[in-house]
Amino acid sequence: MQPATVLIISVAAVVIAFTAFAVYTAFGPPSKQLTDPFDEHED
Repeated sequence: MQPATVLIISVAAVVIAFTAFAVYTAFGPPSKQLTDPFDEHED
């Protein structure tokens, strides 16, 4: 395998892992602990 291919696969894996973690945090069980800053500061 060429070094460029390894680099591209590595970067793609990191991006996919970060995206999966973000979706899990936004919509999975940890989302129950998230707060809406607009609800906290109603005027």
